[in-house]
Amino acid sequence: MSLDPRIRLRSPYGPQIDLPPPYRLVTLREIGDAFAHAVRIAPEDGAGTLVLAGRFDLVEFALVLEPDEALRTARRTVYAGMAALADALAVHAPPNKLIQFDWPDVVLVDGALVGGGRLAWPADAAEDAAPAWLVFGATVRTAVMEPIEPGLHPTSSALEDEGFEDLGTGQLVASFARHFLTLLDAWQERGFSAVAKAYLERLPLEFGLRGAIAENGDLMLRRAGEADGERRSLLPRLTEVAWLDRETGGPKL
Repeated sequence: MSLDPRIRLRSPYGPQIDLPPPYRLVTLREIGDAFAHAVRIAPEDGAGTLVLAGRFDLVEFALVLEPDEALRTARRTVYAGMAALADALAVHAPPNKLIQFDWPDVVLVDGALVGGGRLAWPADAAEDAAPAWLVFGATVRTAVMEPIEPGLHPTSSALEDEGFEDLGTGQLVASFARHFLTLLDAWQERGFSAVAKAYLERLPLEFGLRGAIAENGDLMLRRAGEADGERRSLLPRLTEVAWLDRETGGPKL
């Protein structure tokens, strides 16, 4: 997985973020869609481009990557992105806050939905060839802007309601960037098992179930002592993005 720089972009909008090389920041105004913009510019701007939308109620960003393996296995990048996002949140979380996943792409804080991840690739990419690019995008709700009756949406939340005080967009994105680089290095040096471990340790499973991630990214579930298990297909879930409210661009309430 490559993050080699190609060109450097600057924008006058958005927060200043201390990103390590080889990341390059592209910032959008509040109305921008970071994920869609990253997909548009990915073929030209290349790996390491990180697009950030300057919203008040959401942290929304997307990262362009250039995988060096076939698309069918490169989709496992979503697990590295999710694990890095969770690790970044955990650094800034109040004591005893539980950061977990709902497979494959939902971030939960104490069981409530606060955000999620997405993955895109070229529409014409072949399964058995390395795609020209991937885009991993993430959205985290920092605040609920509209008035909501207490208890009306018990399965959804926002970072400010979970006690994440003084966590700025720049802090979270910079922390994600560093954790993501660490996971990519581990993937290259020790294999994907290092990423799978980081992801699966935040995935709550029914007692007695063991989880594993197949070569194509499917989730494998099996009980100890049983030969057969359950296989959950990753590709349909990446296409669906069930956590996303298409109207607001944020996580569903």
